[in-house]
Amino acid sequence: MEAGRKTDENKYVKYNKQRSKSRANEIDVQDIKSSGIKSKRKTQIVRLLKYFIPYIPLILLSLLFALLINVSVIVRPYIIKYIIDDYLAVGKYDMRVFRLAGIGYFLIVVMGASFGYFETYILTYVGQKIMYDIRNQLFNHIQTMSMRFFDRNSSGRILTRVTNDVEALNELFSGMVVNVIRDFIMIVGIFGAMFTMNVTLTFITMISIPLIVIVTYIYRKAARKNFLKMKSLIGRINGFLAENIAGMRLVKIFYREKEKYEELLKLDKEYFATSLREVMLHGLGRPLMEIINTITIAFLIWFCIDKIGLGQIEVGVIYAFVTYSRQFFEPINDLADKYTSIQSAIISAERIFEIMDNTEDVEDFDKGLRIESLTGRVEFKNVWFAYNEDEWVLKNVSFVIEPGESVAFVGPTGSGKSTIISLIARFYDIQKGQILIDGKDIREYNLRDLRRQISVVMQDVFLFSGDIKSNIRLKNYSITDEDIKKAAQLVSADKFIESLPRKYDEEVKERGVTFSAGQRQLISFARAAAFKPSIFILDEATASIDTETEQAIQKAMSNISGGKTTIIIAHRLSTIKDCDKIIVIHKGRIREIGTHSELLEKGGIYSQLYYKQLWSQA
Repeated sequence: MEAGRKTDENKYVKYNKQRSKSRANEIDVQDIKSSGIKSKRKTQIVRLLKYFIPYIPLILLSLLFALLINVSVIVRPYIIKYIIDDYLAVGKYDMRVFRLAGIGYFLIVVMGASFGYFETYILTYVGQKIMYDIRNQLFNHIQTMSMRFFDRNSSGRILTRVTNDVEALNELFSGMVVNVIRDFIMIVGIFGAMFTMNVTLTFITMISIPLIVIVTYIYRKAARKNFLKMKSLIGRINGFLAENIAGMRLVKIFYREKEKYEELLKLDKEYFATSLREVMLHGLGRPLMEIINTITIAFLIWFCIDKIGLGQIEVGVIYAFVTYSRQFFEPINDLADKYTSIQSAIISAERIFEIMDNTEDVEDFDKGLRIESLTGRVEFKNVWFAYNEDEWVLKNVSFVIEPGESVAFVGPTGSGKSTIISLIARFYDIQKGQILIDGKDIREYNLRDLRRQISVVMQDVFLFSGDIKSNIRLKNYSITDEDIKKAAQLVSADKFIESLPRKYDEEVKERGVTFSAGQRQLISFARAAAFKPSIFILDEATASIDTETEQAIQKAMSNISGGKTTIIIAHRLSTIKDCDKIIVIHKGRIREIGTHSELLEKGGIYSQLYYKQLWSQA
């Protein structure tokens, strides 16, 4: 039956892959297509800047510090120029003035450094807070997505959005915006200081600006294209690693380590080449700016040599212009360096907002009829459902499960049994027909309340890191420790739990790797029992449990499901003989309905499956 569920899921994945080609639903495809839309990029920048709004007072304070830092930087060359032209160049050696100038210069440097420290602290705090907000907002949104979204996007790619892409915003929010403003103010301040000293030399210094614009334009186009490829590759690598670490047991069983290593090596080589290209592009930026700066200074000095001899330009002015020219290129270099981070941040923002803007797959947990409990009557009325268009998994399916009944679904692999369970819990919506619980269409119920009334025990049990109690309670603190113990006793899990050193506080490592498959299954049963649902669903739940434990589970289920509707999908037909009703599904249609003895008398599909299993066990 597990294979049946996988077949259904594979159909859905295939369906969504086909849809993604026409609708560009894959996140990375959307990233590449969106890269050419300038208006969209501007929108992303505006959206990113909106995250600063709650922190405007701190941003304004950091801007004040930035302004004071700029003043301290611009004033320093002017002090040196003043000493050279007004004292040293004319032979005046006033030690009192020199001492005051030195002390003033030192105090200005200290003040600039102090302001820099406070500015860095404030901006780092703001940046980390904004990243904290985005990460929580993104994860909260992901949790509201339907199963369609998770079928369509690998866990590695989703993980990349929450980790790598959010982290890429770090530098942007940790001061980049303020520093860009500070650099701009610095450039304006430098030009202002130069204009007050010598207009001609200022225009000579500005001849480098066209070269800077050309270099920046060429770099921008090359860098963005490369960044898109890098982001796509890191998502693929994370997806590959997440998938293969989860499936490491299978890799080892079939001795595929070498092949998987080569597969990763191919991805890694491509990522290495792309990363190296990014480093080369980034490394060229500053040297090119330094060359332009050096050429500008050389031309400035060449122009001034004759003027100094003629007394038309003072030495201090030349010193100030050379210093200002270097200071002018420092923010230019910073802006060039920051451009790399800005590109990375914008691309990451596009990928993050691609998920946040996805409302088609969002489940609405607020609307719908609120319910406290259900009697558990389930009815399918002429239900048609398909993962791929016109490839129906369920065809005109109709049946009724009365409150308190135990009903089993059986059938060959891929017949649609596990799909029925997914539809009852509204993981997917049907195309035709109706699914009713207690006489109401399940689409009318509040989704959170509906799922609260359903407990599912699956063959592939998932346990979270923590302890046994937390895995049974799942942070539902209305379930007391006593409730947990009672639930464990009902499903015969208490024996093995009580034998552990820390009992219910025993540590559970990732996915419960320290427990056997049967022990994990027992914890899963205890979890389902502790939530006291109206409907129990057992999807191959006893497949990983030995015969003795299975017998105890069967007895326990008769206790905990008293008055509760129980739906079972089982591979071992011997475990469902006592069910009130058995429904046989074949090729998406219901073929037989009846009790165990009634279906054996018919000699149909169920009878064939049962005796085939019986003979294979003989």
